[in-house]
Amino acid sequence: MKRHHVPILVLVAAFAVLPATATAQWQWIDRQGKKVFSDQAPPPDIPDRNILQRSGSPAPRTPIDPPAAASGQDATSARTTPATPPKPSGVDRDLEEKTRRAEADEKARQAAESERVARAKAENCARARQGKATYDSGIRVARLNAQGEREVLDDNARAAENQRLQGVIDNDCS
Repeated sequence: MKRHHVPILVLVAAFAVLPATATAQWQWIDRQGKKVFSDQAPPPDIPDRNILQRSGSPAPRTPIDPPAAASGQDATSARTTPATPPKPSGVDRDLEEKTRRAEADEKARQAAESERVARAKAENCARARQGKATYDSGIRVARLNAQGEREVLDDNARAAENQRLQGVIDNDCS
């Protein structure tokens, strides 16, 4: 073999080995059930049992539960309850505090709104009782009509207004 062919063979061999070094070092199954190949570690929300191959381990691993292996049960029967991933330790305290403040503000707003509605109902109740007392007293009651003229209520109009006021009392006074 000639001397100038040796560097070419070394170069060809290097190019042949290059794709082997570019293969994915991590393999896992994502949340949609798809197999993912990457040179970076999977996201933290991927459970450990879904990681098929880690960086530096040449063969895909098969998950074995230690209690099942020790007791002689098969691995599928021991895995009837799914393992829950550990809670992340880095809890965002500022976010929790903002959430607590927002909930407290919402409760305060609802309390203020319900108090306002209760005051309005109490005021309507007091006015309706006062008006009903006026109509029950038998004195003449006059009001302005659509043209701005004063008219005295007859017995039918008086009874209708008395009935309307009683309905308001029934609704708002409890």
